Amino acid sequence: MYKNNKLKILLIEPSYQCKYPPLGLMKLSTFHKQRGDEVVFVKGLDKNKKNGAWDRIYISTLFSFYWDITIKTINYYECSVKDLKNLFIGGPMATVMAKEIEEITGFKTIQGLLNEKGKLNITGDHLIDNMVPDYDLLKQISYKYISDDAYYSYATRGCIRKCLFCAVPKIEPLYQEYVPFKKQIQSIKQNFGEKKDLLLLDNNILASPCFEKIINDIKELGFSKDERYNGKLRYVDFNQGVDLRKITKEKMKLLSEIAIRPLRIAFDDIKYKDQYIKVIEMAAEYGILNLSNYILYNYKDTPKDFYERLKINVELNKKLGTKIFSFPMKYIPVSNKNRFFIGENWNQRFLRGIQCVLHVTHGVVSPNKPFFEAAFGKNYSEFKKILLMPDSYIMYRESKKKNKVKQWHDTLEKLTAAQKKQFMENILNNTFTFVSEYKNVNKMMSFYKDK
Repeated sequence: MYKNNKLKILLIEPSYQCKYPPLGLMKLSTFHKQRGDEVVFVKGLDKNKKNGAWDRIYISTLFSFYWDITIKTINYYECSVKDLKNLFIGGPMATVMAKEIEEITGFKTIQGLLNEKGKLNITGDHLIDNMVPDYDLLKQISYKYISDDAYYSYATRGCIRKCLFCAVPKIEPLYQEYVPFKKQIQSIKQNFGEKKDLLLLDNNILASPCFEKIINDIKELGFSKDERYNGKLRYVDFNQGVDLRKITKEKMKLLSEIAIRPLRIAFDDIKYKDQYIKVIEMAAEYGILNLSNYILYNYKDTPKDFYERLKINVELNKKLGTKIFSFPMKYIPVSNKNRFFIGENWNQRFLRGIQCVLHVTHGVVSPNKPFFEAAFGKNYSEFKKILLMPDSYIMYRESKKKNKVKQWHDTLEKLTAAQKKQFMENILNNTFTFVSEYKNVNKMMSFYKDK
């Protein structure tokens, strides 16, 4: 397609854990293979690849809290490219933290999407974002992503919202109301074989005035409700979740006509409580019973707001027969270099306590009421006490730490108002070395040394 000399291309994804393959690198692979270039993909640090003399190196980035591992990867491979101007760093973190990356590595990053001429200084680079991802690329590494039997694509790009907690407005600033994904899916099928499921990574698909056309495209691709592939039910997943503020009866009816499982809906703020309940009732009315719920916490909310949103789902499940699996998502600023951040209404102990509960539940809040109450408490008062407990007590309170938990509760009940105030001031900051003039406070502190 292009009249250039054959180039040696190295595509790199840092060795962080991620669910989905790097679509940007997969599209770059297609672009370079069409040119006749040699393309190699590696995840993490590889001594053999480091020692190669590469004409071009592309390094993908993801979240800002993967800062250390990403910078280490850039530094590791910087001497592996023949000319430093041909080492390219792109992706979400490269867009949001371009200045910081340049300051520490010396490399300018590629910001946003590969849909503009000149970003990569190679003919045709503006076509890359719309190219068919190269699924064969994934065969070069042993790392397994969450699904190797799904079409990955976009039906829209960007978002109409400008939420302060979200990086999308910086990464995809322009809302594109329709992407011809049907043609792309058909090309994937033709080149790499048919896939069972369809995963769309849109950030706000319901905002598109072309939503009905998108649904029709999905059905024409073979993903109507109850469609099967090799005897197994097919699934459609709008992975980033849909905007509950954009849901109408007409749109819910359209959603019910495709093989959506689960329907993901964000419930980021308790102020949307009434609207959220109405949307879930609407989903049940149209037979959509398998739902998934992103629950943002540690942002502007309170621990009480967080518990209430979880409990609303449990009550709706009981009332409507739905199965809403909640996925709590801890807010971290889009430019944080690690996962440590405490929201204005939160404290270190409560955040650590939630982490311990989710460790046991594998990050999921079950729709089962007895399970929920055992994990998070029957009411907010119980929930707070659970979060205050030592880590191991939270995780093993129903088994080997049962007696210790009882002692912890009994001692807590004996604290006077002044003693409890002193205990809380220290424990909420995860301070366990405090020595008090009160015997009962010291006894409470001793539980946190129990390993």
